[in-house]
Amino acid sequence: MAMAVGTTKGPKSDINITPYIDILLVLLIIFMVITPVRQMDLEVKVPQPPPEDAKALPPPPDVIVVSMSEFAQLAINQEPVSIAELGPRLLEIYSARANKNMFISASAKLPYGDVVKIIDIAKGAGVIDVGLLTELR
Repeated sequence: MAMAVGTTKGPKSDINITPYIDILLVLLIIFMVITPVRQMDLEVKVPQPPPEDAKALPPPPDVIVVSMSEFAQLAINQEPVSIAELGPRLLEIYSARANKNMFISASAKLPYGDVVKIIDIAKGAGVIDVGLLTELR
């Protein structure tokens, strides 16, 4: 007489995972669609052109202006500085200041990446707000 081993009669106790896989695939598609929409952005305030009757005034003496010529020569308030000295020099300036604002005046012929590099160095030195100066015509 032969016996069947391992066979049970009645309901199975296995979990049906098909609905869980369907939900997982739907969530995966949702996250794939949403991810490109969420991008890292810099908060930018676009400068407005000055009124026609405004005269170009020199900046106050406590304002820090980093200028970069079209030949990538840097200067902090007309004092020449190299790119390697820029970070420590800005850190020295802003460590004792409550006003952590800085302006960048760069040539229009420079690549955008050079200006972003200056902004990155300034943020690393503790500058909170960075303003970009435009040319007056």
